[in-house]
Amino acid sequence: MGNKPYNLNFRKCRLVRIMSSFQLVLGGLVIFVSLSTLFSFYSVGFFLDNEDICRHFYGVYDGFDIRSLSARVDEVLNKMETLQDKLELIVKQMDKAKVDELSSSNISRLEYKRLLEEDVIGPLSSAQIALRQIRLPRVEGIGSVKEDPLINTFVIEEIRKYITPKVNRNGNVNVYGTPMIYNTIGHACVLMKKELEEYMDYEIGSYCKDDWNLAQKLMLNGCDPLPRRRCLARASKLYKKPYPIDKSLWTIPDGRNIRWSNYKCRNFECLLRKNPKKGFEMDKEKVKWVTNSSVPVDFLIKDVLRIKAGEIRIGLDYGVGTGTFAARMREHNVAIISTAMNLEAPFSETIALRGLVPLYVTLNQRLPFFDNTMDLIHTIGLMDGWIDLQLLDFILFDWDRVLRPGGLLWIDRFFCNRRDIDDFMYMFLQFRYKKHKWAISPKSKDEVYLSALLEKPQRS
Repeated sequence: MGNKPYNLNFRKCRLVRIMSSFQLVLGGLVIFVSLSTLFSFYSVGFFLDNEDICRHFYGVYDGFDIRSLSARVDEVLNKMETLQDKLELIVKQMDKAKVDELSSSNISRLEYKRLLEEDVIGPLSSAQIALRQIRLPRVEGIGSVKEDPLINTFVIEEIRKYITPKVNRNGNVNVYGTPMIYNTIGHACVLMKKELEEYMDYEIGSYCKDDWNLAQKLMLNGCDPLPRRRCLARASKLYKKPYPIDKSLWTIPDGRNIRWSNYKCRNFECLLRKNPKKGFEMDKEKVKWVTNSSVPVDFLIKDVLRIKAGEIRIGLDYGVGTGTFAARMREHNVAIISTAMNLEAPFSETIALRGLVPLYVTLNQRLPFFDNTMDLIHTIGLMDGWIDLQLLDFILFDWDRVLRPGGLLWIDRFFCNRRDIDDFMYMFLQFRYKKHKWAISPKSKDEVYLSALLEKPQRS
């Protein structure tokens, strides 16, 4: 009994020594990180008397993103500082505790182990991993540095693996004539770092989360293209084989083939009740572009195809819908690809289940087609008076790139405010296309419709 206080004091002193040792190790790590960082900066010439270096020190220096590196170093140092503060607090609490309090607490070896694993080893390991992930730029000649793009911006390892250049295994150039392959992501991904890291946080080889809506949010906000993922895409648990093509074109698909979890409506019947104009009411879809409507700016498919008889074979429908334009053109032996985003409804799945080809692409993207390849580009319901003129300009030039000489651009039911119509007319006419059809009519008191059928000229 007389040795008990002595044993408790001995255990207390030993724990204090352990904590002090960890503090010394942390201090050494901090000093090492600081010196190595300073040495790296010195080795690439950051401390030379150079006004250009000073100007670029807080931005991108010759391809080296110094801000991202600085943020990662600060992150590691903050983790170490937080751990050191926690250890110092534990030591102070032990110093203030009385011997009888320590005796009553009766700390076991298991609790000591848990303390070391969770409060010391875990945070140290996390800081070490973050430190190892930092990639300093490669020195290439005097005063020249090169860094893999965005590599120090993201923490999630799967993103870093994706954007790291993949060098050819045999050391030679590949079929594309390059020594390596760069996987690309949209530059706006940097502004949505939290969402992208959530999207890329998954177990490799397992099922992906049902998070297509998160992916679409990233795409619509400029994080486009998205990185590929190494997980298995989910499908509906009740999936049934699609209808045969002679039935699927003009029949609402089987709702069991849709993943409804991220929509307000959970079936096609709900979509028809809430908004019948979305393109899911097939009786109304069947009459589009084949019968005269009450709007004088509507053109009929047969009249358009007659202008270029036998020449329209492939094309693109740039809009929002369920693929009705492509379905109608298919009846005339014209293959149409339909762009589609799932804006509050399963447009992409519906187009595919009708036996047509959906292209899941946003307005942000350059079209994935080669120059002078399309016979027809048709647009309706997507770009209207809301669109920025400069954005429209980039889009129209991309369409001009894709259309072949003699190809047709069909602007269908474009509408805008009356006071803006001259600006939009200039945008459509600036390419000096031949006018086959041109019609303007009132939509409301303040808005007007514009439809046009224009032919791309020969340019050699």
